[in-house]
Amino acid sequence: MDKKTGIRLLLLVLAFVLCPRDCYAMQLLTKEQALKEMLPEADKTITETKVLSDAKIGKIKERLGGSLFHYQKGSKSEEIQEKQEKKEYSFYFGVKEGKKIGVAFVEVQPGKWGPVELIVALDPAEGKVKNLAVMSYTEKRGRPIARRNFLKQFVGKGSEDRILVRKDIRGISGATISSDCAAFAVRKVIVLYEEVFLKKEGED
Repeated sequence: MDKKTGIRLLLLVLAFVLCPRDCYAMQLLTKEQALKEMLPEADKTITETKVLSDAKIGKIKERLGGSLFHYQKGSKSEEIQEKQEKKEYSFYFGVKEGKKIGVAFVEVQPGKWGPVELIVALDPAEGKVKNLAVMSYTEKRGRPIARRNFLKQFVGKGSEDRILVRKDIRGISGATISSDCAAFAVRKVIVLYEEVFLKKEGED
């Protein structure tokens, strides 16, 4: 190995060690790709954007344990709240022959090393999970949350399920924060959709 090659290798190793957040950033799916994967039978996708009242947001927070975001000790992503705390939410409906056959929602939650972006597809009539995928993450040990053998545990879950790691979801060894992040994201999407589309006005 010549001197130049040795220096380059040393710089790569230093970058890998000193920049853990950037080194583990990974985009798996664009939004367009994710919507096609979640709503494969749809002829088209329509977006419905809802502006939620303070009362509705308060109800959603209450059902989620007091917050729209799941912060855990050891997470380095507290800036997520400032960027994501909002009243406007977009739902993507898959339409086939004029009928809504599915709905998808993109959710971002704090992981260990940075934000984790997931897309969750629900049955529009029941609000139960039909499919989900990780679109992007900035993780180190949490990369297995993007694998099907982890994600398939959420399929069929609805608001009557706990959707908690170590309860009805098997977490990933060594990646507890990432596992909890994914479980909370799925719970939030289910609750959001149920509160916005399935509950009648005044219904608890």
